[in-house]
Amino acid sequence: MSEFSIIEHCFKRRFAALGPQNDVCLGIGDDAAVIDRHAFLSAAGAHLVTCVDTLVAGVHFPLPTSPYDIAYKALAVNLSDMAAMGALPRWMTLALTVPEACEIWLNSFSEGLAQIAKRFGVQLVGGDTTQGPLTVTIQLMGTVEADAPYLVRSGACPGQVLCVSGDLGGAALGLQGVVSGDK
Repeated sequence: MSEFSIIEHCFKRRFAALGPQNDVCLGIGDDAAVIDRHAFLSAAGAHLVTCVDTLVAGVHFPLPTSPYDIAYKALAVNLSDMAAMGALPRWMTLALTVPEACEIWLNSFSEGLAQIAKRFGVQLVGGDTTQGPLTVTIQLMGTVEADAPYLVRSGACPGQVLCVSGDLGGAALGLQGVVSGDK
């Protein structure tokens, strides 16, 4: 499969099926995305928040991990970063490097990505595909109201409540092959 057929068959159609992209003027399939400026400018104003994470096979997930789960995790780690900043996730780009263009693998991967994207209202607006060692990079962009306080790591003070999502150390245990019920 060529890069453009991967985009068309595995991502463009699947994400178009999630619903209209009213704030995306130009999305998947071109050199860059164009997002309507009104999408992140509200009456009070807003700031654009962005984060990026890369997952590498054998480092961030075991090689036999399902493509669905790899995609889900790749977006989930970015969603966690957005939540930590108090931001609303909106758009993502995907840089996907695969050893070979296997349609079955790509369909499972794009389904996992589409499922979590739909759950959190995130639109895939572009990215890049290439051949090489399995690597997934997602850049997530979102908004935070201009007058909202920034939630930053350095802002925590003694006596404040610190909240986490998921099991602390769960990802590390998964890399070691420990089943969650066997902790």
